Amino acid sequence: MQGSTSTFVTGIVIVGWYTSNIGVLLVNKYLLSVYGFKFPAFLTLCHMLACSIMSYALAISGMVNLQPVKSRRQFYKIATLAIVFCVAVVLGNVSLKFIPVSFNQAIGATTPAFTALLAAIMLGHRETKSVYLSLVPVIVGIVIASGAEPMFNVVGFCAALTATAGRALKSVLQGLMLSDSSEKMDSLSLLLYMAPVATAALVPITLFFEPTALANAIVLGQTGQGFWPLLVFNAVMAYFVNLTNFLVTKHTSALTLQVLGNAKGVVAVIASVLVFRNPVNVYTVFGYLVTVGGVVAYSSAKRQSRKTEALKRLAAKGSDVEQPRSPQGTSATAESRLLEKGDGTSNGGGHNHNRSLSSSFSDKLMPRGFSSLWEA
Repeated sequence: MQGSTSTFVTGIVIVGWYTSNIGVLLVNKYLLSVYGFKFPAFLTLCHMLACSIMSYALAISGMVNLQPVKSRRQFYKIATLAIVFCVAVVLGNVSLKFIPVSFNQAIGATTPAFTALLAAIMLGHRETKSVYLSLVPVIVGIVIASGAEPMFNVVGFCAALTATAGRALKSVLQGLMLSDSSEKMDSLSLLLYMAPVATAALVPITLFFEPTALANAIVLGQTGQGFWPLLVFNAVMAYFVNLTNFLVTKHTSALTLQVLGNAKGVVAVIASVLVFRNPVNVYTVFGYLVTVGGVVAYSSAKRQSRKTEALKRLAAKGSDVEQPRSPQGTSATAESRLLEKGDGTSNGGGHNHNRSLSSSFSDKLMPRGFSSLWEA
């Protein structure tokens, strides 16, 4: 009975994750393109304000044990992540003004390529040959899809590509800046501190670039077309993207999360085409499928690379403590613990710290398929 209840809860969480992720994407597109509310910075400000309010409400309720900031230095790191985060979200919303959701998602699928590139530049982290080869179809697919996209727009394309790079940069910075085990945070705790910083940063940005946004929102609200309820619903849904992301991470395994993430991107594309009826052709579909295939191959190669690195680190530690051995000759208990945690040596030893940090960093960047731009 307990097992069936757990399965039911996991199913509800996954449905909520899909619904909130795809829902916020479609409603953003509707507001920015169909409804005529062409103010992506103001829309993002509403998202961050809702995330701030609901994060603190959750913290006060005590329903989730949120982690505290332990130092001013840690807060400055989180604030830096918040700025990168909000810029990426704004640019993602800007792209939705000009290009279809399906094309936006195809561009977003190139995140692994940007992550690998930035990790190599900023950390000197090198992936295995199989990981790099898996990124080739990711890039080739988006080139094909871009060249054949019937509704291609240069501004929208550049905004989506920069937003994707920003999301990868945030991921790399997060792995680098919060590498200390004492500074690690779950996604809800991170959002609690990032959202207010992002809100504060977006106020002057919105006033400068979109000075008429609030006046237009008031006018639209007075027309009686349900603008304000839709905007509030959209902002609340942006928070639930992060809440369900936290819950689905808790209730599923890393492999399940990757599969679900890849499938989520495909479902979002299909849903957007059905809702908005944007034109597609055989070449855009082919390009997108090539990209998806590359993302799946990347997930598999990255997972295998992570396992190999974990076993090498375990072997390097030697056999100081005798434990029962697995058939491969390594400690079964230690092996499983290391493969699950993925960073068993990030703080140990003291020798060759850069390689240790790079190894630990690689574990933190396990692929999760099509991660949403709104996930902290």
